[in-house]
Amino acid sequence: MIRHAALLVATLAMLTGEAFAQPAPPTRAEAARIDRILKRTPLIDGHNDLPWAIADDFGGDLSRVDLSGDTTKLTPPLHTDIPRLRAGRVGAQFWSVYVPASLKGADATAKVFGQIDLTRRIVATHPDVFEIADSADDIVRIHRRGKIASMFGIEGGEAINGNLGLLREFRRAGVLYMTLTHSTTIAWVDSATDAPKHGGLSPFGEEVIREMNRVGMLVDLSHVSQAAMEDALRVSTAPVIFSHSSARAIAGHPRNVPDDVLRLLPENGGVVMVNFYPVFLSNAVWDWSSRRAAEEARLKSRNPGDPDAVKAGLVAWAAANPRPTTDIALVADHIDHIRKVAGVDHVGIGSDFDGVPFLPSGLEGVETYPALFAALMRRGWSDADLAKLAGGNVLRALRRAEAVAARG
Repeated sequence: MIRHAALLVATLAMLTGEAFAQPAPPTRAEAARIDRILKRTPLIDGHNDLPWAIADDFGGDLSRVDLSGDTTKLTPPLHTDIPRLRAGRVGAQFWSVYVPASLKGADATAKVFGQIDLTRRIVATHPDVFEIADSADDIVRIHRRGKIASMFGIEGGEAINGNLGLLREFRRAGVLYMTLTHSTTIAWVDSATDAPKHGGLSPFGEEVIREMNRVGMLVDLSHVSQAAMEDALRVSTAPVIFSHSSARAIAGHPRNVPDDVLRLLPENGGVVMVNFYPVFLSNAVWDWSSRRAAEEARLKSRNPGDPDAVKAGLVAWAAANPRPTTDIALVADHIDHIRKVAGVDHVGIGSDFDGVPFLPSGLEGVETYPALFAALMRRGWSDADLAKLAGGNVLRALRRAEAVAARG
C-alpha cells in the first residue's frame, strides 16, 4: 500500500509530459481464447487495496464512490469499478484489509475489523456483482454464477496484537490470508524494508505459522525478509502465497522474491502472485523513486509547514528527472522468470491496484488483465498454463491449505 502519493505523482507525470506507448490490444482470436480460459477458471487477483482507498480518500463513505460508474473521474481516481472489473474478466478478488504500519496493537486490530466491515458493505451494496467466499469451493461456485467472489486478506500481522485468539477471530470473520508484516519489523517477524530483529521469525512467529495452518488461513510472505520467507517455508505444512510480489532477479527491491526462495516453492506448493507496481518491477524506477523520496525529504526540511513549496519543488525535480517508463512486457518478464525458476504451478497475479500511485503502461486498471494474457499468449503460453496463472494455482494452494486444516 503506497497510495498516499497518487495525486501528486499523477500531477508530476502530467506536468513533465511523461508518455507511454500503449501495447496492442488482444486480437479477436486472442480475446476468444481468453474468454474460454476465464469462463472455466476464475481470474483471481491476490491483492487489491480498494477498501483502504475508499476509507482513506473518501472517509469510508460509499455514497461518495459509485462503483457501478466510472471511478477514473473521482478525485482521486480509482483503479477499480464494476464495469472495468467485468471488462477485465475478474472472477475473484482478495480485497486487502490494510492498515498503516504506524498503527500498533489494539488500534491496528480495530482498524482491520473496520476494513472487513467496509468490504462487507461494498459487497452488500452490489449483491448482484459480489459475494463473499470462504473457501476454494465457494470461489468456484460464485464464479460459475457470474459473480465476483470476494475474499479478505489482512495486510500486516500487527493486527493480531501478539494474540493467537485474535488470529482465530479473524479467520472466523472470513480472512483467508494474512501478510505477516508490512513495511516495519514487528515483535515476531522481520520486514523486508526495515532493520531485522529476529533473523526471520521469532519462536512466537513460528507459532503463528502453525496456527494459521491449523485454522486454514494462507500464510502471505509479501513484505517479509528473505530469512522470514525461508523460516515460514520451513515451518508451514500448507502452501504459502506471496499475494503481491515480483522476481528479485529482475528487480532487486527487497520486497521481491529471490531465486533461492523460488526454488523452495515446488516442495511447499506455494504461489507468487506478481505485483504490477513499477518500483518493484524495474531497478531504474526503484532508483528514481529513492531519489524522489530523498528530494522530498530535503524539500520538507527546507520548507517546514509549507506543503505548496514542497509540491512545487517536486514538480520542478520531476521535470528534470522524468520517471523511467514501464509496460506490460516487464510484468510478463517477471511472470516468465518465476515460471522458469519455480515452475508454472507456482505463479499467479497480485496487481496491487488502488494501493499504488502509478502503474505500467497498459495496466492502468482492473480492465487490463486481458492485455497481459494476450502478451503472454504471444510468448507461447498455452491455455492450460494461462489457466494456472489466472487462478488455478491459487485454488490448488487454498485447497491444500484447507486439507491441512481439516487434519487439525
